[in-house]
Amino acid sequence: MFKLAKPFFITCETPLHAGSGNDLGIIDLPIQRERHTDFPKIEGSSLKGSIREAFEERCPDSDVEKKVKIHLAFGYDEDEAKKDEKVKNVFEKDTDNKSFAGALGFTDARILLFPVKSMKGVFAWITCPKVLENLKKDLSHGKDVDFKSNKDGKDIPTPFPSNDQLTEGHCAVANKGHVAIKENVVLEEYAFEMQEDIDISQIAKKLVELTGNKVISDKLVVLSDDDFRDFVTLSTEVITRTKIDNETGTVKSGNLFTEEYLPSETIMYSLALATTIFNKDASLRNRFTDENKVMDFFKDGFADGKDVMQIGGNATIGKGIVTIKFCEKEENNVESERN
Repeated sequence: MFKLAKPFFITCETPLHAGSGNDLGIIDLPIQRERHTDFPKIEGSSLKGSIREAFEERCPDSDVEKKVKIHLAFGYDEDEAKKDEKVKNVFEKDTDNKSFAGALGFTDARILLFPVKSMKGVFAWITCPKVLENLKKDLSHGKDVDFKSNKDGKDIPTPFPSNDQLTEGHCAVANKGHVAIKENVVLEEYAFEMQEDIDISQIAKKLVELTGNKVISDKLVVLSDDDFRDFVTLSTEVITRTKIDNETGTVKSGNLFTEEYLPSETIMYSLALATTIFNKDASLRNRFTDENKVMDFFKDGFADGKDVMQIGGNATIGKGIVTIKFCEKEENNVESERN
């Protein structure tokens, strides 16, 4: 049972392809999506694997202790352990030492803000009531990140748009001067009429506070759920790729395919989940005395300018470069929040 939940935010610096395999649709290699909403996501398993790889690549060859902690946090990887005899001996001195779950877990990364071309301001970040409700629910494990409370613990007025208030073809904006032309916001080739009776300035303020990105307050646009789904379905980047035959210099037969990407500037979020070490060996458990130490180990992996990593496919052509940002608030105990 995980005891701590820590939100972190993922910003795409380059287009990201977290693939779902081949598809019968018009795109050969689509991105991962939620089955019930069609919103983009990154599977927790894909995210965990990418984060583990980042930890392993950054770990010095001589740092045996850190290598052991990576196995304890993410789960024992026999193939990786074989690369260092000292690490292998730590876990294989007793066969039971290899059979344990990792102390870190991750939820699927969900979409938060999707960048769309705007007639004014170059681009806007769009979201919708469904996404905001998901965020509010997912972050409810910590009172400090509740949309309803400020630093003093008092309720603040945060008008939260519902899908009933925000009808199709309409939008709410945080800063009219940065994205609106008169009474409309033009995204791609579609014009949306502003509903000025819906105030999302407090929501924008909270998102800036959570992500650390001050530009959100100027570019935030909230659309209806249906309009948002249309954009995240139809306005992703679709790239046609080929393989060139070295002998002829032309496209090799059967090697023309399309790939879907989340565009640069997309912002997603996930929850890192921590618990105590499951291993029965006391000498191994004592390396992380409690779940807080496990979470600190995870956070420290992205400290001191090491907040950039790669997720998804096509790393060799610069795809999937992201930055990781942690919410600066302190997390609360998940179990105590549920009780």
